[in-house]
Amino acid sequence: MEQIQGFIPLILIIVVFYFFMIRPQLKKSKDQKKFRENIKVGDKIVTIGGIHGKIADVQETTFMITVEGGVKLKIEKSAVSMDNSNLIGAEQK
Repeated sequence: MEQIQGFIPLILIIVVFYFFMIRPQLKKSKDQKKFRENIKVGDKIVTIGGIHGKIADVQETTFMITVEGGVKLKIEKSAVSMDNSNLIGAEQK
C-alpha cells in the first residue's frame, strides 16, 4: 500500500504535465497543419520570418508568394505562420 501511495504524486505530476504542456501543443500543431492545408491562391499570409505576401501558386510542399513590388518568392509550406487577412480585418475594427 505504501508503494502505491509513493507513486501517486508522480502520476499526478505526469497527468498535469500532459494536460498543461503536451496536449495544448498537439492541438496547436494540428490546427496549424489544418490551416496550411486550407491555404489557397489569393490568401494573404505572413511567414515565420516576418515576410508578408499573397499566395500566387500552391504546390505539393511549397507556395509561391508575391511580395511588395511584384517580387515572387518560393517558400516551404512549413514557413507560413499566419493568415494576414484576419489581422488586417482585426486592425480596422
